[in-house]
Amino acid sequence: MKCMLPRFRSPLGRAVVPIVGGLVFFAVLFGVTWIFADRATDNRRREVRTGDYTFRVGPVDDMAEIVLRDGPILYPDLRDTTYDRTIVVDHVGDDATRGWQVYYAYPADRGPECLVTHVEGTRDFIDCDERTLPVEQLYRPIDARPVVENRTSLLIDLRAP
Repeated sequence: MKCMLPRFRSPLGRAVVPIVGGLVFFAVLFGVTWIFADRATDNRRREVRTGDYTFRVGPVDDMAEIVLRDGPILYPDLRDTTYDRTIVVDHVGDDATRGWQVYYAYPADRGPECLVTHVEGTRDFIDCDERTLPVEQLYRPIDARPVVENRTSLLIDLRAP
């Protein structure tokens, strides 16, 4: 027995029914896709991770030699583009695996709006008031610290304690 589909004899029926059928098909397809996408990306458990928590500076021996020769190293903001967290990496002592310190690039008695510039070849910086400051008078952060990995590489840990 052969299944017979109804045939539309009027021109209006032959024109409208396929279009309505196509629209219904695409609406169902969109709905099913939406449900799958919603289930696959469960946003309630999203963990925001803006980037790496550590910044690899370089080999400790090379970095200690650079600091000894040229003075502390100034790195632009490692987290965002506001430059509030521009850091200065400093080293003191003869042991390249010890004596590292990180500072923010503004005076300890001022805020991040007073960025300093490095005086080339020295351990001094000039702030926004034209004061000359030694590196030890810069702000010491609590959310950035130097880490020597395997006695070979210097990293800056950007996680808060």
